[in-house]
Amino acid sequence: MQRRSLGRSGLTVSAPGLGCMGFSEFYGPTDEAAAPAALEAALALGYDFLDTADMYGNGRNEELIGRVLKDRRDRVVLATKFGIVRREGSSERRIDNSPAYLTAACEASLRRLGVETVDLYYCHRRDPSVPIPEMVGAMARLVEAGKVRALGLSEVSATTLRAAHAVHPIAAVQTEYSLWSREPEQGLLDACRDLGVALVAYSPLGRGFLTGAVDVAALAPDDFRRGNPRFQGEALAQNRRLAEALGDFARERGVTAGQVALAWLMARAPHVIPIPGTRRPERLAENAAAADLALTPADVAALDALFAPDAAAGARYAPGGMAGIESAAG
Repeated sequence: MQRRSLGRSGLTVSAPGLGCMGFSEFYGPTDEAAAPAALEAALALGYDFLDTADMYGNGRNEELIGRVLKDRRDRVVLATKFGIVRREGSSERRIDNSPAYLTAACEASLRRLGVETVDLYYCHRRDPSVPIPEMVGAMARLVEAGKVRALGLSEVSATTLRAAHAVHPIAAVQTEYSLWSREPEQGLLDACRDLGVALVAYSPLGRGFLTGAVDVAALAPDDFRRGNPRFQGEALAQNRRLAEALGDFARERGVTAGQVALAWLMARAPHVIPIPGTRRPERLAENAAAADLALTPADVAALDALFAPDAAAGARYAPGGMAGIESAAG
């Protein structure tokens, strides 16, 4: 497992890290009773960067992680988020970046996680009605109070990142980044490099699609991918051809498609940290081994050509899911 820096925060983490959202919802039926075994397996493999959010399972995801990490807090770098407010039992949501809300949200996350300090605290989505100095200033006060070690932003533009970084150092920006989601290369990736900020890549395996193991027709009725534009109609057909080509590329090299996708990301820049999510211990081991896969410059060039920035068909989210997502080029 490689280790990479979370910006200039002084924190280093495993690469890849582990996205924990799927333990609680969004990808069909969940078994939170079985989740601790997967988390235990991750820790045994060397994963020490765990990513959650207060809106995952409406707090249940944080509670789950808190139970597993009890008495082992010093073994992990723990990241959580605020900003997306959901009503229990409803798909409706709103975005809140107000100082009062984020301060209360941090206290609630600390309580659910059972910790005194969160290592990395992200604004999950931006509300442009709240001035950046106002929001980041309130986040900085959490650092001063010892409740948070480092600050992060999610799905923001390079312009927002620079403005926020001028108020208080930003350690990481989290955004969707993968072979089929290359928008961060439109300016955000370079801005992170210039400022000394880590780019934490969520959904680095295209929500599982790039592994070639997702049978869209068999997805559970409540799996959110059923409503994702990339998993429907003509877009699905085009994207399936891309995944098949990636599978062929991987088989020629004796590795898996998922490992190639993760290795490609880690080859982009030393400040990129992918956080694939999985509930299966065997996938955890497979993803961890991707850190040891060295792609040649010719391999990288071939993958860049296969997955040109406009190769994937369909939007990343349905229209409602795009709320609060800024253009990487902005």
